[in-house]
Amino acid sequence: MARLPFDDEHAPLYSVGQVADMLDVEQAFLRRLDEHDVVSPARSTGGQRRYTRHEIGDLQDAIRLVGEGMTLAAVRRIFTLQQQVRDLQEELARERAAGAPGATARGDVESP
Repeated sequence: MARLPFDDEHAPLYSVGQVADMLDVEQAFLRRLDEHDVVSPARSTGGQRRYTRHEIGDLQDAIRLVGEGMTLAAVRRIFTLQQQVRDLQEELARERAAGAPGATARGDVESP
């Protein structure tokens, strides 16, 4: 059976208006998040923002952080650091799977 676009959490399907309604925020706020590189959705051929389900989850996180008093620059930095942690965890997992010397079970890296 063929996969449908809405089965893919990374398919850009949702317009700014739809997402604003889902999250109960103003469209202008979503545009600001894009302008500040916090969550930058894909663009349709007509230039309209199209959000994925994954990005909607990121927006929910951003809204929560802004509600806690974080600036958009701080939210962007938090997202960047979270991505770096995920990347390092994946790298460590690959090293462990490959049996690389220095990758211990606790996740510490032994000094040479």
